[in-house]
Amino acid sequence: MPLPARPPIAPTASRFAVDPKILRRALAALDEHAKTITARDRIAIVDFSAPSSEPMLHFLDVESGKASRLLVAHGSGSDPGHTGFLKSFSNAFGSNASSEGAFVTDNYYVGKHGRSQRLIGLDATNNNALDRAIVIHSAWYANDEMVTAHGKLGRSQGCFAVGENKLDDVFGFLGQGRLVYAVRA
Repeated sequence: MPLPARPPIAPTASRFAVDPKILRRALAALDEHAKTITARDRIAIVDFSAPSSEPMLHFLDVESGKASRLLVAHGSGSDPGHTGFLKSFSNAFGSNASSEGAFVTDNYYVGKHGRSQRLIGLDATNNNALDRAIVIHSAWYANDEMVTAHGKLGRSQGCFAVGENKLDDVFGFLGQGRLVYAVRA
């Protein structure tokens, strides 16, 4: 059975509030991994170029062009000085770092951070994600109030941690089989 085609969209910054170069890379990853990413109507892009005090998790509806953004924490191994800026990526076990590249959302489970969603890394830069337990979950250190109190979010162990009251929105938007693309310009 042929895969559904991705609707053509113009990668413009004003349309999605994401860097057009990053959007082009994400859409190329969506096409490159078309056999694995079965739900192609919505994607998430994490632009780790921004500080953790800014909403850098972009939710994009590629059919309607609607977009929204949320705060998301990066890994402590990616920001060892806790500056609020991601310094480096890693795919290594025990690094506690964020990984870059294309992920596909997988199943849900309940773990040490409560409800969580597994991610499968599709690139050489993140193919250990499932075994490293790099997932989407909520955390107190990713709540909006952290930015007000500390000027930045806390850090995860490499997971995409969102605010405790945002998890339902994230799960509702993404579901299973969709692209999460993480990068730094």
